[in-house]
Amino acid sequence: MRVALASCDPYPAVLDDEGPLRDALVARGVEVVSPAWDADFAWHEVNAVLLRTTWDYHVRAAEFLAWCRRVATQVRLFNSADVVAWNIDKRYLRELCARGVAIAPTTWVTSPDELGALPAHGIIKPIIGANAFATLRYDCAPDAARRLVLDQLARHPTLGGFMVQPYLASVEREGELSAIVIDGRCVTGIRKVPADGDFRVQEDWGAKDEPYLLSAAERAHAEQVVGIASAIVGDLLYARVDYLRDSDGRLVVNELELVEPSLFFRHGGPTADALAAGLVQRMRI
Repeated sequence: MRVALASCDPYPAVLDDEGPLRDALVARGVEVVSPAWDADFAWHEVNAVLLRTTWDYHVRAAEFLAWCRRVATQVRLFNSADVVAWNIDKRYLRELCARGVAIAPTTWVTSPDELGALPAHGIIKPIIGANAFATLRYDCAPDAARRLVLDQLARHPTLGGFMVQPYLASVEREGELSAIVIDGRCVTGIRKVPADGDFRVQEDWGAKDEPYLLSAAERAHAEQVVGIASAIVGDLLYARVDYLRDSDGRLVVNELELVEPSLFFRHGGPTADALAAGLVQRMRI
């Protein structure tokens, strides 16, 4: 069997964090290659394509989605093209909320006439985005906040619009908690803590991450969220559920990452082995 771990040009073909996954696949007799998703590569010559470090997709979303759909006609893609189409647009959170999943209060702005009341202290995030790209924290009067949103709409017309949420200060104290779910089972937890004075939890912005022991209730909740998403879009080989704590101390889903999330293989644990096993099992069906 041969697997392509899809990447992108700004990132090396073999990242330190991907090593355990490659090792787990090789141990199962799988040949592993890591082409950029937009490379001139014979995708039909592998048994499966696993989306991994395709971390430029958000600025080329239409092109990336078209590639996913094209590749999916030649070879099995994980997660599927339908999952990608649903998950790259963060309005999936509205659908999860409608099905009972707690999220932070959100104002969705795809055009200037959708601008309503905004929180006094908030976060502006693109509807199509990754790695905190075009994400702003503000603490200003409502009129100034509206101008910030309008400016972001004008500067980034390809990101599908913006979402505005209240700033949850727990990100500075506790960080963002992540539950990694493989084949519907929560296998590990991660805590991501921003740099002092920052709110962004990505390593590129100086954040740190570490293993986190999820409670039984937290694990069950993550599996429930992934189960709800699976009922909407179909089979999910992998997922990462990101949580923040609101002002009442309640965990709310910040994002459900189904396209190319970091799965933090570098922290050890069962994640790489579970993902390799799930992928190999699917290739044999």
